[in-house]
This record gives sequence, C-alpha cells and structure tokens, in this order.
Amino acid sequence: LSLHDALPILDPHSSYMDAKAYGDMQVTTKGEFGGVGIEVTLEDGLIKVVSPIDGTPAARAGIKSGDRIAGIDGQSIAGMPLNDSIDKMKGAPGSKVTLTILREGEKKPFDVALTRAIVHVDAASSRREGDVGYVRLPGFNEQTADGLEKAVAKLKKEIGPGIKGYVLDLRNNPGGLLDQAIQVSDDFLNSGEVVSTRGRHSEDTQRYDAHPGDITDGKPVVVLINGGTASASEIVSGALQDHKRATIIGTRSFGKGSVQTVIPLGSNGGLRLTTARYYTPSGKSIQAKGITPDIEVQQDIP
Repeated sequence: LSLHDALPILDPHSSYMDAKAYGDMQVTTKGEFGGVGIEVTLEDGLIKVVSPIDGTPAARAGIKSGDRIAGIDGQSIAGMPLNDSIDKMKGAPGSKVTLTILREGEKKPFDVALTRAIVHVDAASSRREGDVGYVRLPGFNEQTADGLEKAVAKLKKEIGPGIKGYVLDLRNNPGGLLDQAIQVSDDFLNSGEVVSTRGRHSEDTQRYDAHPGDITDGKPVVVLINGGTASASEIVSGALQDHKRATIIGTRSFGKGSVQTVIPLGSNGGLRLTTARYYTPSGKSIQAKGITPDIEVQQDIP
C-alpha cells in the first residue's frame, strides 16, 4: 500500500502532493496559477464548488458556489480522489474542458464548456461609492493584506476626511493563507484575539492577537459574505463580528474551518494534512457551521 493510496481515508483536505502538485500549490499562494478558476472541496463523493474566482473562465461561464461537478470531459468522477479530479481540470491555457454540473433547482445535469487560462488572483480592488470606500478581496494570497492597505490609503486620499466608512466584500472568497487572514483582521482591530487554532491536544492550541493600529481610523465597516465565503475570509468575518468591529451582511458562509499543515518532502513533493480547526474569538468553531450574518440579505445570482 503506497502513501498516496493510504491518505484518502483521511478528510478530503488531506493529501499527498507529488512534486508537480506541490509546485502548483506554491504558485497558487503567490497569486497566480493555471486552470479554470474554481476553489473546490469533496462532498459525498462529488466535487463541490466553494466558489469561482473573480474574472476566471469558471466565473464567466456562470459556475456557482454550491454547484457539484459530476463529470469531466464526459467521464464520471464519482469516488475519484479530490486531487485526481483537480488534475483532470488542469491543462494548458487555451485548451478546453467540459464539466458536468449538478445544481440545486435544476432537474438534470448540464454541461459547461470552459477554455483553460492562466488565472491571476488580484490582491484587492477598490472604488469610491459616494463618501464610502468599497474594497473587494477575491482571495487570500501573499499579496492580500498589502493590497488592502494600499486600497484603503487610496480611498482615504480620494474621498478625503469626509469618508463615512468602508464596505469589505468577501463574497465568493474561497480563502487561502492564514497569516494573511490574521493581518487583514489586524488591519481593522487595535487589540484582542483574531483567531485560535485547536488541534487534538490542548497544548497544540495557538492564539493570534491583533496589534494597535486601525488603518481605517475606527470608521464603520460592513463586511459582505455569502455561501462562497470560506476559510480565511471566514476568519476575518468572525473576528470583526465577535469584536463588534463590523456589521456582517449577506448569507451564512461556507463553513470551511480546518487547518492544513504542509510538510515538505524535498524532491518528492509534500504532505498536506488537516491538523486543527479554526475558532473565532468567542470560541465558535467555523467548521461546517460558518459565520451567520448580523443582517441576512439574499442576493439573486443570475
């Protein structure tokens, strides 16, 4: 029995990564990777879409959070390991792939044809909405906190001292790096716990705290979330909600609150193992529960 064969008995977020997969992961965290542009997880033997990434082939084709992928290029992927399914969706930019989609409310599966592309994940985008600053974070890579800080500085200068507050849009944000989630939360907080990670043993618990300095100068903040808000973006939402630093608006988030530790294996790639779970400052687990908004607002998705 090989290591690769043994690991699928663990949760779907744990896996052996060969040298190629390990390299792909490193590229992803730097903010650029190849593919169709969807964050996925495994559920009931099918691939479930956490969210499409802004501006990617999947997003342009109308793939939605909660969609399930039953087949790739006409081949059923029921029971296939998650990494194998992901590999089948990858390919050279310009090549085509067809996904068979199961969607709640649709009676029959349907096919979506996609043209693969290099996916660029922007750290942040922003714009002025009257006297309110709007900032969109589509993911959490190495550029995210820096992008947020630059966006806020730009909005302060553009709107001036009359700025009333900020909207932080984390809808369909599939998450990413823990340290970036902590830094983004810290950017809005002056003190207090941001998140804790709790493992099998109590001595494994780690707590991360905010430092003095609020880049918005204490202005009101609204955070937008939905069912595609997951992982790192749930850490930010939970921290700002528990500290009553922001009003959370939208629908309940995805509930991906597990921590993956990556163990490098040199030229053999690496191991990605689930080792802990995320807890908000008030002690609530994010896993499978998500963040409940302060104000629930349903959004029609075209």
